[in-house]
Amino acid sequence: MQLRFLTPFVFLAFFTFKLQAQTTVKEVLDGAVTRLYQQLTPAQLDTISDEYILDFLSAQERQILATRYWTFEVNAPVVVSLMRDQAQKVPPFWLAKSGFQKTTMQVKNEEYTYEVWQKKFNKGTVQLGINGFDKHRPVYFISVGPQKKGDKVKIARVLPANQQFREMKVGAFTYHDWDDLVLEEVPESLRGQILFTTIRGRAREAHLKNAFRQTLYPSQPRPDQVVLNLSGDPKTTMDVQWRTRPNVTKGQVLYWKAQTKDTVRTEASMITIEDRLLRNDRYINHFSAHLKGLQPATTYYYRVGSASGGWSEVASFKTQAATPEGFSFIWFGDTHKSPDWGAMAQKTLARHPEISFYSIIGDLVSTGLNRDEWDEFFHHSGNVLSYKPLMPIPGNHDSQDGLGAAMYQQLFSLPTNGPAQLPKERTYSFEYQNALFVMIDGTFLNHEQTAWIEQQLANSKAKWKFVMLHFPPYNFEEDYSQIRKEWGVLFDRYHVDMVMSGHVHYYMRSKPMKAEKIVETPKNGTIYTISISIPSHHKEWPEEPYAAARFQSGPVYQHIRIDGNRLVYRCLDPDGKVKDELTIEK
Repeated sequence: MQLRFLTPFVFLAFFTFKLQAQTTVKEVLDGAVTRLYQQLTPAQLDTISDEYILDFLSAQERQILATRYWTFEVNAPVVVSLMRDQAQKVPPFWLAKSGFQKTTMQVKNEEYTYEVWQKKFNKGTVQLGINGFDKHRPVYFISVGPQKKGDKVKIARVLPANQQFREMKVGAFTYHDWDDLVLEEVPESLRGQILFTTIRGRAREAHLKNAFRQTLYPSQPRPDQVVLNLSGDPKTTMDVQWRTRPNVTKGQVLYWKAQTKDTVRTEASMITIEDRLLRNDRYINHFSAHLKGLQPATTYYYRVGSASGGWSEVASFKTQAATPEGFSFIWFGDTHKSPDWGAMAQKTLARHPEISFYSIIGDLVSTGLNRDEWDEFFHHSGNVLSYKPLMPIPGNHDSQDGLGAAMYQQLFSLPTNGPAQLPKERTYSFEYQNALFVMIDGTFLNHEQTAWIEQQLANSKAKWKFVMLHFPPYNFEEDYSQIRKEWGVLFDRYHVDMVMSGHVHYYMRSKPMKAEKIVETPKNGTIYTISISIPSHHKEWPEEPYAAARFQSGPVYQHIRIDGNRLVYRCLDPDGKVKDELTIEK
C-alpha cells in the first residue's frame, strides 16, 4: 500500500474553531495543561489517567470536550454512525453517556477494524466530543443517514469549517493524510450515507495521557540554534534565525565585511513558538532577520543577540558571486535529528569549506510537531548551519498526520514563490549561479503543484536544473507512479539533470531515465538519486534494473561541484571515502 501525506486538512490550527463567543476545546486544554504544570510534578504528569483527568476538569470543561469537537446542523432527523477503532483501549468518555449505543456492525480497512456506535438526532444541531485523552491516531469518523427512508439529508454550519465529504462505501478513504487507506468492509445499511472525512492529527487535540515531554536542550537568554537561509537574491541578501528564552524580546544582527571594522545593525522580527506539552520549555522566542544590500562574492562576519540576553559567537558567511564562477553544495537524505547525521555534517564543513549551501531532502526530524526534536536537530548539527545556508524541503515526518508543517515554517526563512494556493516556504524555487533548484513538498497533492513546476522549469534559462523531492519516483519500496506520470514528463520535457530524494532509507543512483525507460547518456535523460543520512540496512534487496549504483546502508552524503558545463557528483561516507561518483559534461 502506498502511503501518501496530502494537503493539510481543515484542522491545521489544532481545532481553533469557536461556537459564537463560547469556549473551545483548545482553550480548555490550554488552561488544563497550565493548571497541571502548576499542581503536579514531572513524575506525576506521567501517571495521570482518564479518571484523574475527568475529575481534574470542571463540569463545564467536560461539557465542552463532549460537544465541541465536531458540530453541524441537519435539515431532517438523522442517524449518526460513529466508527471507533476497536483497538483504542478507552472509549471517549462522552460516547455512551450522550446516548450512543454500540451495535454489532463493523467497518474495516486494511489496517483497522472499527466498531459502529449509533445515535438518533432530531433536525437541528449535532454535537460530538473528543476522540480521547490518549493519542490514538486512527481517530473516529462518522457517517450520517436519514431516519426516514427517502429524506434528503443536507449538512450545514459544520465546525471545524471546510469539512469534506465522501460517500460511505467500499473504496472510500477516511483520512486525508492517508488517502490510500480505503474502506474494505462497509455494512449494507451504512452504504450511501454522507461520510465525514478527517485526519489522524485530530488525535492530538485532547492528548494528555503519556503526553508530556521535555527537551534535552532548553532555550536560554543567550541566542542559540543560529541558522542561515536564503529567501532572496543570494548575491545581496541573507536570512539569519535564532531562538532565546521568552523573556528576551528584542534581537539584532551585527555584521561586517572581513578585514573591516564598519558594523551594520539590522533589527530582527520575533515570534513566540509554543509546544504545549513540552513541560520544561513550553515557549520560546524565535528571531528572524533579513540582511540586504550585501555585496556579491563577499565574506561577512556576524553575531546575533541583544544587550539583555547576550550575544552569540561570531560566525561568517559568503554571498554568491555576481557572475558564474563555479560552486558546490552538499545535500543529505533523511536526517531524523540523528546524532550520526550531526557528526557527519560537522565533518563535511571542515572537509568542504568551499560549499555554498546545504540541502536536506525531507524528514529533518521524526515528529515535526514536537519542538524537542527540532532542538535535537539543531544541537547535533553543531554550528555548521550558522556558516552555510540550509535550503530544506519537508518530508512526511516534518508535515505529519494532516496537520501541516507549521513548526518547520516557523523555524526557517525560505523563498515564498511557491504555488499561490499552498502554504508558503514548503514548495519553492531558487537559482544559484547557473543552476535552478525546484524544491517540492511532496506531502501536498500532486495536481496542486504541476502547473507551478512546469512554470519554473519552462521559464528558467539556467544551464543546470535540479529537483529536490522527498518521495523517490524510482525505488523498490513504494510505487510513486503518479509522480512519474505527472511530473516525470515535465522533467523529461525541460531536461531536469538530477532529481534528489530520500524517504526509503537506502542509497541509489539511477541510469539516465526518460519516459520511464533507460537512455544512453545524461544528455538524453534525468539521473534519479536517493540517499540516507542515518544508519540503515535493508534485509530485502530486490533488483532495480534502472539502478547504476546502490547500497543498503547509511549514513552517506552527496557533494556536487558545478563548473560551467561540467558537473562532478560524489557520494561519500562520514569519513570522506567516495562510495559513488559521476561526471556530466554539457
